[in-house]
Amino acid sequence: MNHIVIKKGHNIRIGGVPSKDVVSIAGSESVAISPKTFIGVKPKRMVSEGDSVLIGSPLFFDKTKPEVKWASPANGTIKTIQFGARRVIEKIEIKVEGTEAVSGPSFTSEQLVSADRATLLTRILEANLFPLIRQRPFNKVANPKDTPRDIFISAVNTAPLSVDLSLLIETEKNAFQAGVIALSKLTNGDVFLTSEKGHQFQNSINQTISGPHPSGNVGIQIHHSKPMKPGELIWTVNAQHVITLGKLFLTGSYIPDVILTVAGPGASKPKTVACKVGASIKSLIVDQNLKDDVRLISGDVLTGKTVDESQFLGFYDSSVTILPDSVNRPFLGMLALGSSDSKYSLTNTFLSFSEKEFKFNTAQNGEERAIVPINAWEKVLPMDIYPNELFRAILAEDIEEMEELGIWECDDEDFALCSFACPSKIDVGSVIRKGLDLMELEG
Repeated sequence: MNHIVIKKGHNIRIGGVPSKDVVSIAGSESVAISPKTFIGVKPKRMVSEGDSVLIGSPLFFDKTKPEVKWASPANGTIKTIQFGARRVIEKIEIKVEGTEAVSGPSFTSEQLVSADRATLLTRILEANLFPLIRQRPFNKVANPKDTPRDIFISAVNTAPLSVDLSLLIETEKNAFQAGVIALSKLTNGDVFLTSEKGHQFQNSINQTISGPHPSGNVGIQIHHSKPMKPGELIWTVNAQHVITLGKLFLTGSYIPDVILTVAGPGASKPKTVACKVGASIKSLIVDQNLKDDVRLISGDVLTGKTVDESQFLGFYDSSVTILPDSVNRPFLGMLALGSSDSKYSLTNTFLSFSEKEFKFNTAQNGEERAIVPINAWEKVLPMDIYPNELFRAILAEDIEEMEELGIWECDDEDFALCSFACPSKIDVGSVIRKGLDLMELEG
């Protein structure tokens, strides 16, 4: 079994670590999907306010790929359709009223093994679950008309305060195996399954990985397993979505369950919970004692989006992070010796350095300034890429140099730790996304 060792990176020692035991919470009164969060998608609605839907009913499709539709994660009534500029759909909210789901053909394990690509792809499209599959480059919803070189699944999550995927996969082993078999039929290449504990599944190349974050990012795993070349396409699927696809084939229905963490220094009760896709943030934090000012994030602290209690969990998110939003500026700033409770350093700069968990808040500790060339980005980016040179090429919109510097392999999530480590407070990930958008536009 191939083993990948990642030496560069950093595990952020953030407080509010959740228990690994999964607890149930009261169901959300409404759920929602936000089409605007999907990269490059031009949504066209298929429902109106007041319509009744089942779990798995189509809500909207992509005008550029009409066969790709998004499934309703609830049985109920369309409560609200929110539009933005130029009547672009921003949110479709559903009032939950039951558990009835659209049903379709199911498959035994033997039938999955013998089924062809067209049969399985058609089933995923008919169930409106193809958006669970994304492609590299660009990390957008894949095109079912394409055939990927390979498919990658990351079974390890190293992002701060993230769900323990190994435990989840062991619990849902049969569904995960069914999902892997189905995905293996969608490519002429291989399915790469990367884990920490050496999971063994049929129809996949099983490999292990060790090292700090971002070793759990699928882009890092692609880079160290079988790097992309210009013109190649790779599909990626979240481990939890592999389980969702497996359950679709085994039961014939979409089961919109997700395991996520509600954690962070601002959480009074850090925990791991079971909920539905698109659950309301309010329902997820209902038992948290949030007396102080806090910032709610759908996703992890490196790549998530700020939300409030009236909003909903992101489609691909598996955590809600809570950070204190009150900031006290210390006297003398970095010059003060301070204590390990008040200062955090990637480089063990402070005399008070310790390995204990740190109570982060939303302070940026400075404003954006000129780039300081001290290899801060290079120390936490485990890719054979020159991030400073690529950064400058993107700002200059030099397409040829961006290609030569390997932008096809990049995604903004892989550079999120560079933003965290940057002494100049540069949002490196957003610049990488700008470069990817420019490459897609030119292509």
